[in-house]
Amino acid sequence: MSTGAARPSIGAVVLTMNDRPTEFAQAMASLLAQEGVYLDVVVVGNGCEPEHVPPGVRTVALPENLGIPEGRNVGAANVKGDLLLFFDNDAILPQPDIAARLAARLRKDPDLAYVQPRIADPNTGVTLRRWVPRLRAADATRPGTVTVMAEGIMLMRREVFERVGGWPGRFFLFHEGIDLAWRCWDHGYTGFYMPDAVVHHPATDPARHATFYRMNARNRVWLARRNLPRILIPAHLAVWALLTLWRVNDRKALRTSVAGFCEGLRTDCGTRAPMSWRTVARLTGAGRPPIF
Repeated sequence: MSTGAARPSIGAVVLTMNDRPTEFAQAMASLLAQEGVYLDVVVVGNGCEPEHVPPGVRTVALPENLGIPEGRNVGAANVKGDLLLFFDNDAILPQPDIAARLAARLRKDPDLAYVQPRIADPNTGVTLRRWVPRLRAADATRPGTVTVMAEGIMLMRREVFERVGGWPGRFFLFHEGIDLAWRCWDHGYTGFYMPDAVVHHPATDPARHATFYRMNARNRVWLARRNLPRILIPAHLAVWALLTLWRVNDRKALRTSVAGFCEGLRTDCGTRAPMSWRTVARLTGAGRPPIF
């Protein structure tokens, strides 16, 4: 940012279930150490009263666990800032200028809805493939326009967030970032991956969650039903099913995935707002047609 430029105002949303006291303390310390921005932080207790919260940080206690996307929606409604930083409670901002650098990238390009840093494991330095928000993920250091996002650490314009309706609250967990990114693109915006801004996050396996296979499959169906033109829904789900059969070797996991898939077909996916064919063309031109 140029000298004398107004500091960007950022509202940071952090969720907690009080199950990571050490990691949470480290995450909050790195967040509150950010320089060059006006920072307002809220900690949302998903089904709990937040504990170990630094002085001066506001909290919101939810009586039940509403899931990650809806918890973030609540946080966004209770924090001030033209930009919204969604920040996992076990992540670390290793440099005090990360938030300012991400904000500067948004300021530079008014067509950007969100900017994504590179996420790396703090011990190995490895960036997992699922953290790189594009299909060609072999080189995690290559910047550029992206059509999805890694949800855990992302900076977004509040105006766009509110315009597109925020996170899909009923998803609870998994695929909410694709849903949000697609709606940003359908409103004429893009996303940007900024790998020179590195954020630390432990390389955990999402399948550690007991509900992973069910919700992963259910939400993939909901994602397609909510966002795609009807003619593309079967193609998207067929590609996903084939990839699942190729990747998952455990029979129990496959049965759970099938059950989740069927659940996604028969249950309410929320408001359907299919993207325009122009958006389909833009996503395809950006390297990720929405059947993957």
